[in-house]
Amino acid sequence: MGSKQWIGIVLIVVLVSGGVWFTLAYNAKNKPAASPTMAPMHMASTQPSASAGGSTAESTNAVTIFNYAFSPANITVAKGTTVTWTNKDSVGHTVTETDNLKGPASSVLNNGDTYSFTFDTAGTYHYHCSIHHEMVGTVTVTD
Repeated sequence: MGSKQWIGIVLIVVLVSGGVWFTLAYNAKNKPAASPTMAPMHMASTQPSASAGGSTAESTNAVTIFNYAFSPANITVAKGTTVTWTNKDSVGHTVTETDNLKGPASSVLNNGDTYSFTFDTAGTYHYHCSIHHEMVGTVTVTD
């Protein structure tokens, strides 16, 4: 093989590898961050109700874990209600109460796993995924 052919091969390898690195860097930089307010498009809507702080909370007792988010992220339930979280994500998550109020404390939930917790005391319970701390949610329990 002549030196011109080697130069051509090296040039092609450099261009291709540079394009791969550019694509990887661009995708990493422009990947949208997971947001606790992102809801999967297939979720059925429920009746929203007003909650403290001016945000809305949905009246439901079912929370889906999908796309690194709890959906809905904020719910309101009556005292004595059992809330069930279902992991529909491809990775494991937890439901871990953050206010030391004796709230939910699941083990790792893998895809398809569920966790239920009965809220017997009125109050506001903040929780997160102990693996992915950016995942947060709130359960407001009314009398």
